Order: sequence, then C-alpha cells, then structure tokens
Amino acid sequence: MLFLKLCKESFLFAINALVVNKLRTILSLLGISIGIFAIISVFTVVDSLKNNLHDSISSLGDNVIYIQKWPWTFSSDYPWWKYMNRPLPGYVEMEEVRKRSQLAEAVSFSADFPHEVIKYKSNSVENAELIGVATEYEQIKSFEIEEGRYFSDTEMEFGKGICLIGAEIADNLFPGANALNQTIITAGLKFQIIGIFKREGKSIMGSSMDNLFVIPINYARNIIDIRKDRFDPYIMVKGKSGIKNEQLIDELQGIMRSIRKLKPKEEDNFALNETKLISLQLDNLFGFIGIAGWIIGGFSILVGGFGIANIMFVSVKERTNIIGIQKSLGAKNYFILLQFLIEAVVLSLIGGIIGLIIVFGGTFIAGDLFGFSLTLSQGNIFLGLFVSGIIGIISGFVPAWNASRMDPVEAIRAN
Repeated sequence: MLFLKLCKESFLFAINALVVNKLRTILSLLGISIGIFAIISVFTVVDSLKNNLHDSISSLGDNVIYIQKWPWTFSSDYPWWKYMNRPLPGYVEMEEVRKRSQLAEAVSFSADFPHEVIKYKSNSVENAELIGVATEYEQIKSFEIEEGRYFSDTEMEFGKGICLIGAEIADNLFPGANALNQTIITAGLKFQIIGIFKREGKSIMGSSMDNLFVIPINYARNIIDIRKDRFDPYIMVKGKSGIKNEQLIDELQGIMRSIRKLKPKEEDNFALNETKLISLQLDNLFGFIGIAGWIIGGFSILVGGFGIANIMFVSVKERTNIIGIQKSLGAKNYFILLQFLIEAVVLSLIGGIIGLIIVFGGTFIAGDLFGFSLTLSQGNIFLGLFVSGIIGIISGFVPAWNASRMDPVEAIRAN
C-alpha cells in the first residue's frame, strides 16, 4: 500500500511538472519522443519488410531445392565466366533426377518466357508472366484454383494448348464474364483456359499468381527452344517429409554430377539453391539497418535524457523544503529516492508514449501513401516503453540520490 501511495504521489508530481512548466517539460520530453520515434519506426519498417519478404520467400518453398545454372548468392571474387559457361538444366535431366532420387517427394521443371501480350477479342493484357511447367509442379508450388481445374497427367504428357491464368488476367480479359473454356491468344498461339488461380495480391517482391499464365512445358517445347538462357529453365525438387535440406542437397549434388559425368576433381557446373540463402542475406541486411536505427535514435534519446535530468534537478530544488519536512517526519532515504525516481520514469514514459503514438499514426499514413502495410507490433511497443523507462531511471537517479541525501534541517531552512 505504501508503494502504491508513493507511485500515486510521484505520478501526480510528474503531471504537475507538465502543467506548471509546460514549455520546459515539453521541450525536454521532445528528445525522448523523437528518439523513441526514430528507433521504433525503423524497427517497425524493418519488421514489416522482413515479414513480407519472408512470406514471399516462403511461397517458393522452405523444403524445395532449385537446380539452376546461376546461384542466388555468390562472392564478388568468383569468376563470372565460370557461371556463363555452365550448361542449363534440361528436361531430360529432370526426368533422371526423378528416377534416381530417393529423398524427393516431387520433381518438376519450369521455364520462364519473356513477358507477352495476351488477347481476347478487343481486350488485352500486357506484361503477363508466362511459364511452362512439368508434371508435379502443383505438388511443389503452393496455390489454389478458384475456378476450373489443374492439368491432367495426360495433358502434361502430350502438351495440349491449354492454360491456367491468374485472377488479374481473367478480370482484364473478361470483365464481368466467365473466363473458363474461353480461347485466348498469345505469341500468335491459341490457348483454352481450363482454370483460374485464386487471387493472392502482389507481394513486396512483386511475385504473384494473379498475373501468371501457365502452360504445359511439353507444349512449350514444341514451339520454342527452352534450352536457351533467355527462358531460365530450372528443376525444382521437393524433399519428403522429415528430410532436411542438407540431406536433399547432398543427394542431388551426387545425382547431378553423375548425370553430367563430372570427374571427382571437377567443380560442380550447376547451382543448388534454397530459400534459406536469401533469408540469411536479408537477416544480415536488416541487422545493419537495425543498428543504424539504434545509432540515429540514440543521439535523440541522449539529448532527451539530459532534458529529464534537468527537469528533475529543478524539481528537487523547488521542493527542497518539502523534502526537509518529509524527512523530519520520518521519511526514509529510499522513500525520497523512489519518489523522484518514479517521477523521472513517468516523465520519460510520457515522452516514449508520445513517440509511439506518432509511429502508430505513421503506419496508417505510410499505408495510404505507399500502399505498403506497416504494423506496430507488441514487441516494438514493449521495447519503446522499456527503453523510455530505462532512460528515466538513468536520468533521474542522480537528482533523486541528491534529494535522498539532504540534511532535513538544512533542507527546511533553504529558501
């Protein structure tokens, strides 16, 4: 009860300091507010970016290995010509991997085509993402079909002129009408729509099924040469449940070296990519950004800390007589110390809360202006309040200590 009473009195003294000396207190708290705003806004942006990017990356599959010509990450001192001279993954190699792998649940092949214009009568869609895929693609890539169906094994095998399209393409080509079983034209070829992907919305990386145009790879092989760099062919391998990526990579490395008849001393002429490579790069990048946020906000918080200390020194001087009376009536040193320390913490928390409110308002403004979703997480709110509290303790300790050590007789005599 005594502690609660002490907290109540200290809170009232802090509010009184705000009311009596508005300008001085506001200017002093401004540093804390700006510092918390700088730190928490950086962390909010970083966390939101990180979550969105990781969601986009996870759509590629956490347990999927991509066999490609180029690695996703590489050091700057690696000779680029070694990558250039590598052969592209082939459809036949995909079939061999499927036959030989004991750890793979699904193996598929994909090739990306240059962005094409898709037409239906007078309507058209530009820059559609056209890809050709092989059997078992639907077991690897995560998506939902809202209308229609997926390719059958027979359609995949014989390569019919059929396709699946994204919701955005369907809306633009067939506004207010049913797109199923309609015939559309791209690259001078006709395709019948058998399915429409469920709308996903665009991720921060720009990837989405909404603008995707998918055809069987065996149909694509009949009209273009997919063994060219411009089509970026690659093999996708999804591991069985319980199989770690490291195990699958080791197996695939042996299989691919065997398929390409590489000698023991020869380097791999293929890349085995996984989403973890991108995630590690992003974590390092966001780590540096977070450090920068601490540095930028730290200077403002330092200034704010001196402001809090100044308020408390003035408060101690103004209440010297009251301190003397309290001590003459039996108040212990720790009581006086806690009284001023809690007051400093309350003032600092007020500054921190103001900074958090600004960040919270900024999340809505950023969402409206840039179309990017920002979320002020509970963890960042707690961090902002925690940092504010620590600054209050550090800034208010010396004034509170001086107040607690005053001689009651001298304090009462003070003017």
